[in-house]
Amino acid sequence: MNTGSLVTGGGEQQPCRSPVGGATVVGMTRVLVAFASKMGSTKEIAEAIGDRLTERGCAAEVRSAETVDSVDGYDAIVLGSAVYATRWRREAIQFLRRHRDRLTAGRTWLFESGWLGQRPSALVASPGGRRRANKVGAPAPVVFGGRLDLDLATGRMDRMLAKRMAGDARDWDEIKSWADQVADTLVTRRT
Repeated sequence: MNTGSLVTGGGEQQPCRSPVGGATVVGMTRVLVAFASKMGSTKEIAEAIGDRLTERGCAAEVRSAETVDSVDGYDAIVLGSAVYATRWRREAIQFLRRHRDRLTAGRTWLFESGWLGQRPSALVASPGGRRRANKVGAPAPVVFGGRLDLDLATGRMDRMLAKRMAGDARDWDEIKSWADQVADTLVTRRT
């Protein structure tokens, strides 16, 4: 997995490709996949999204949100945050505040991770996630399952929760499918 480095299919910048019928396409190529993760689950989701966008021909860079000083030069931004008790990670909120003007002007997607156990019947983004998406003109965040691992839990409360609720609810096919939807949006057919 490539964190903090540019991920390109063959070392060169290429347009995102359509998976349908080998169509000749031209699309946005540079995608920043930023994440805010506490125990690594959201980071791994961001890496999977970056890998899938790369497979689709995009130049995807996966980075921790707190390390991103500028979003200039990117054609699209994907931002993911771990959600604890319906709250986004501070690093993701600060990222949105720092880059709000640029995010509002470009193509932006958000995702949340965090639910555990049995899949909820309705996956609805947190109120804060929906509000933040609205502020930058992005669709409501997609919601992915999370992972809670006792070995990675830090702090007393996290360890108590991990003892009761440890598990991995991430659906890698669902994550890949969502990344495909992002890539599809970045694709335009050459006329």
